[in-house]
Amino acid sequence: MVPLSLLIWLALEVAGYLAIGRLWLDLDWSAAIVGAIGGLLGLRAGIIAVTWIFGMAYASPAPHLNLATKTRMMFGEYLAFLFTFVLLIPFERLWMPTDRLPTGRRPILLVHGYGCSRGVWCLLRRRLEAAGHTVATLSLVPPYTSIGKLVPQLNQRIEAVCAATDSKQVTLLGHSMGGLVCRSYLARHGIARVDRLITLATPHAGSALARLGIGQNAREMEPDSLWLRDMASEKLQIPAVSLRNPYDNFAMPQDNQRLPGAKDVELPPVGHLAMLYDGKVADIVLKAYRDERKTMP
Repeated sequence: MVPLSLLIWLALEVAGYLAIGRLWLDLDWSAAIVGAIGGLLGLRAGIIAVTWIFGMAYASPAPHLNLATKTRMMFGEYLAFLFTFVLLIPFERLWMPTDRLPTGRRPILLVHGYGCSRGVWCLLRRRLEAAGHTVATLSLVPPYTSIGKLVPQLNQRIEAVCAATDSKQVTLLGHSMGGLVCRSYLARHGIARVDRLITLATPHAGSALARLGIGQNAREMEPDSLWLRDMASEKLQIPAVSLRNPYDNFAMPQDNQRLPGAKDVELPPVGHLAMLYDGKVADIVLKAYRDERKTMP
């Protein structure tokens, strides 16, 4: 499972930093611990810096933001990265209790992105539930397999959620790669169980940063991949909204988030992970859901 594997990785990483400090640099324990914390934070700062270098290079046209806004956005994404991969996913059970699935309301099923788990939805799920919606989640494993191999898990979860809520359909909301998993599901299983689709910063035409990723799903998300070309031939048959982030530091070129046939909605300045915890983005998601529902027969 993703939370356990990430927790093991963090433990090994910290142990490695401590070993370097104690055995190679001959530091005392207090200095070695400080060095381990610095290494943990520094490595992730470097990763986020690389994503922003790519993000700003591929933005077209380049986002016209003042220095203060850019700094706040980048620092917010760094904090979101730490929160997601150091605190949230490794200790998912502390943050994400079992889904509450009462009957009588059509559920929203949240589908996470690359390298993540259902834990990333902890804040948005609360906000959706506070607004009166039934919300379901799932964790897709293994994290770096082909996107198509994740579809049976989504299908199984949709069927289970429909049975638990006595609903004939669900609404799918996918973040990043999660939106591609949803589209792959629709291509394979049709629209009988899904009334609409909302994607959040999904690289529908691929992301240049995927070239640096690991796993078959990263190869499939590279621009002009065979998988994406095949998926592009699948036309939307249900109402859909593509929430596009023109400042994105993972899904780039950012215009690749546009989905033909879907309503295009631009997001405010926010990072790719930070949007999952942002109140303004949550309000936009809610509005997109309600507006799309009003247009449905």
